[in-house]
Amino acid sequence: MLNPVVLSVFLVLIMCVLRINVVIALTTGSIVCGVLGGSSLKDTLDVFSQGLGGGAKIALSYALLGVFASAIAHSGLSKFLMDGMARLLHLVPGKSGTRSTAARASGHTKMILFLTIGCIAIASENIVPVHIAFIPILIPPLLSVFNELRMDRRAMACVIVFGVVAAYLIIPMGFGEIFLVNILSHYLKINGLAMPLSEIIHALLFPIIGMGIGLTLALLRYKKPRNYQILTVKDSGKSNQISRKDFIVSCCAIIVVFAMQLIARDIVLGALTGFLCLLLGGVVKQRDSENVVANGFKMMAIISFTMLAAAGFGHILRSSGGIEELVNCLTVHASSSKAFTSFGMLFVGFLISVGIGSSFSTVPIVASVYVPLGIKLGFSPAAIAVIIAVSGATGDAGSPASDSTLGATSGLNADGQHSLVRDTAIPTFIYLALPTFIFGWIASLLV
Repeated sequence: MLNPVVLSVFLVLIMCVLRINVVIALTTGSIVCGVLGGSSLKDTLDVFSQGLGGGAKIALSYALLGVFASAIAHSGLSKFLMDGMARLLHLVPGKSGTRSTAARASGHTKMILFLTIGCIAIASENIVPVHIAFIPILIPPLLSVFNELRMDRRAMACVIVFGVVAAYLIIPMGFGEIFLVNILSHYLKINGLAMPLSEIIHALLFPIIGMGIGLTLALLRYKKPRNYQILTVKDSGKSNQISRKDFIVSCCAIIVVFAMQLIARDIVLGALTGFLCLLLGGVVKQRDSENVVANGFKMMAIISFTMLAAAGFGHILRSSGGIEELVNCLTVHASSSKAFTSFGMLFVGFLISVGIGSSFSTVPIVASVYVPLGIKLGFSPAAIAVIIAVSGATGDAGSPASDSTLGATSGLNADGQHSLVRDTAIPTFIYLALPTFIFGWIASLLV
């Protein structure tokens, strides 16, 4: 328990639960980890600063995705789609804060919304790979509908995070290709374990089933109506109507972003190209472009800074020596039980990923240690792949520093009535991260 990695991660989690800003928590945790690891305060800050560079491209990617999302919202496309959904479901916000009859008898309508938003979340990772940038576009216009339905937003947070995380774990397109091919398969191979992608996906199905069961439990747990104040969320679109030209250009821009993701496999280039399409197509006027860009940066600012701080924290964790200490402890006790060893490997990986908040950043760290360790201990290639992938996914699904939880909160908290930690991170940790961990542990013993 005196390990610097363990202490610093728990410190970060406690600070987040106490509602201290996650960037401050990550920075404080980094300093504590470095000092406990034996470095001076100056050396710790230098290592932390060096680590910030590793998150620069990710931060820029999210910032430009925010710009593209802001431009789509400015076009009026998202408002048009959401208004169409509300009319299709016969949802009209009640006047003077009253609850409509349709909203009171709307269990099936809630499920339709959960299914629709869940499918959009999955599509945001693979079909139209804008990742979490869709959330601040689509969710705020729907908050009045959620309020009329008295929907518990914690359930919607679980749906969004499930769609975002589960999609890249089993679908090798868009972000799924980045995670499964460019990161997981790549780092397995360079550390001495080459295996077909199909085997990796097949092995990960069991943890995904666990996450699905957890989501079902979350929907049952949070099905009780919850009252929110009826507040007006500022509309970022330029009008309630969208012209045919703007509609066509906006759809074409989305297609271009998808195509660029497939061709160039670069988020920055894809988001930049999409924004330029909207600008050159006249959807975003030149006089409005500065405001649109500023709104996009503002939309993703906290996420970008959190990703930078998380990159610095990850660098500190690697350089502190605490990870090696934990792995050595696992190696010493490995002979006692294969189940214990697998659980310990998953737990150490979970500690790393919940602190960093990114499965994409966790996999390279744990793969370099877990591949040779797993081979030495007699784990099958599929079991090693599951342990590494689940180690990252559990943090992504339940960490307050995760872009998935931050993204869900950015949309659901547009009217200031949804907390990052209490309403997103804690529910997703309990109902998504823990079932994934348990089913991943079982899978590592069966595959």
